[in-house]
Amino acid sequence: MQPLDTKPLDAAGVGYDSIKKLEALDITAEEVPEIGKMRSAGFSDESCVAIVQIYHQRGKPFAAGEAVAGLVKASLREQTILELARMDQLGLGAGEFEVMRLAGLSDTIILETARHQAAGTPTLSGLSLGKLKNSGLRETTLLELVRRGIPDSATDQILAMRRHRATDAEILRKFKES
Repeated sequence: MQPLDTKPLDAAGVGYDSIKKLEALDITAEEVPEIGKMRSAGFSDESCVAIVQIYHQRGKPFAAGEAVAGLVKASLREQTILELARMDQLGLGAGEFEVMRLAGLSDTIILETARHQAAGTPTLSGLSLGKLKNSGLRETTLLELVRRGIPDSATDQILAMRRHRATDAEILRKFKES
């Protein structure tokens, strides 16, 4: 049995105590570079350990280093990223969350969108939310539309209302819970 090579973790800036905590979680050689990716992007030691714990509690190896690194670089808060991990939303859809953040959408909207996706309920896509934001809808209105589970198919209708000078309040009156 080969001992685990943790030098890449040290090189990525993971502290000694955190490396010991990760070893106690029985990380694999495949997980080491994934952890290094997120740590190199600026994810804290504490959060690196926490996210690996989340994956291991689910019985899965941690393989989302690239996704986490992208979200860190897009300026998502660490607590938001950890919440996405708890919802098991760091897979293929993580790129959409990164784009949403880069488009100026808040962590709160991203988390609410992820909750709907995790539950399999309708929600506006990141692309649609970006279009609606660009149409002048306020952050609070966008968040309320996501909370209400307005489907992506309503985007064109909302944009048409905006072109006809509908206010945020008028849009919210029209689009109740789906």
